[in-house]
Amino acid sequence: MNQQMKHWGIVGGGMLGLYLAMSLAEKGQRVTVLESKEALGGLAGNWEIGNTTWDKFYHVILLSDVRLRKLLKTLNLDDQLNWVETKTGFYTEGQLYSMSDTLEFLQFPPLSYIDKLRLGFTIFYASRITNWKALENIPLTEWLMKLSGKNTFEKIWLPLLRAKLGDHYKHTSATFIWTTIQRMYKARRTGLKKEMFGYVNGGYSRIISALKENLVNKGVEIKTGHPVKHINPNGEGMVKVTDDQNQTRFFDEVIVTVPSSIAAEMCQNLSVEEKKRHLEIEYLGVICASVLLKKSISPFYVTNITDQTPFTGIIEMTNIVDKKSFQNNSLVYLPRYLKSSNPIYHWKQHQIELLFKNSLLNMYPQLTSDDFQVFQVARAPYVFALPTINYSGKLPPISTSVPGLHILNSAHIVNGTLNVNETLALADKKLPGILQNAKNRELTYEPTIY
Repeated sequence: MNQQMKHWGIVGGGMLGLYLAMSLAEKGQRVTVLESKEALGGLAGNWEIGNTTWDKFYHVILLSDVRLRKLLKTLNLDDQLNWVETKTGFYTEGQLYSMSDTLEFLQFPPLSYIDKLRLGFTIFYASRITNWKALENIPLTEWLMKLSGKNTFEKIWLPLLRAKLGDHYKHTSATFIWTTIQRMYKARRTGLKKEMFGYVNGGYSRIISALKENLVNKGVEIKTGHPVKHINPNGEGMVKVTDDQNQTRFFDEVIVTVPSSIAAEMCQNLSVEEKKRHLEIEYLGVICASVLLKKSISPFYVTNITDQTPFTGIIEMTNIVDKKSFQNNSLVYLPRYLKSSNPIYHWKQHQIELLFKNSLLNMYPQLTSDDFQVFQVARAPYVFALPTINYSGKLPPISTSVPGLHILNSAHIVNGTLNVNETLALADKKLPGILQNAKNRELTYEPTIY
């Protein structure tokens, strides 16, 4: 067998796994993708909302998402990309305010002039920081209190942190808010300072479909509905992958892209230290309601909430996407971030629907129960890893102690928020090291594929 050509197994058919498969295929490698679900996409997956196929979870594209935009061009989808100027809302003390420009920020009633200056300084200062490593050892609350002051922290930051992180904000480093500010700051055009967000006609369903077609044309084998059960070395330099039907496949190299706790369970021959590091990574999951309404509830794409509500925020997708895509209805996402061990994560849909609906009706008096056309709840147990103190120093290695086995997932994003562009950047940054590790290994025999 030509040592330059290896057979790679990619476990996980989300955006990371599919992009890795494309990158490897472009380098002349043989690739097989194994996805447990019947559909590809992971967190970028889709479903039917009313009569429209659309994203289960909310996604947006920024002008600064260079890698994602390059991928769209490769997939011949760049002409399907639309850019829209958006507005941001703030719901606090029972009132809805626009926070879309400097004047509106200065007029924001809940904060004094001094508090606004300190909040503005915090955001500006964070946007200029380049050495994120220095923030990893600073508790988030300590950093924000120092920069913004107690009043701004308690009125603005604390409610937002509790909404996004629950009580886990107490153990989170300052990198969390830095990465969030960095990404949102990039959404504003230079000079005009307008928020510009983009989307592809058809949503991620169209992107995933085009990516799948690209992979098939490159000879990549894609197996959906194939949950992987175990991954072990076969003793002869190959990696053995066993699915839930006890069918076995052998690969020269395997990249596992699933969340760390699942990877640790799959990969039984990891060292004790490797397993420990994977299992110590804390993830937050999400329950996210997709709601179709007869009418728009606000002019804002995102509404941040500081009052007590059962959802983290409000994302009115049809303030970006043309409402014609949804039969002139408004699509609103209502996410709540929480650990999958939280009892609310396991509530039945009708319980979540009742709680979320009542809260939305209280917030927007113009809404009535008759305005609700569709209410669907999507759940994901592992959305993002909590950036705890000294997070990057505690991460497990990507190339493991098992020859040919590599574990690369979203937990390895150490200086950015979880989004598709950062996922692609992670693959671009880490794949060369994985390839070098693979190059250093010698094949002992030809793989046999069952």
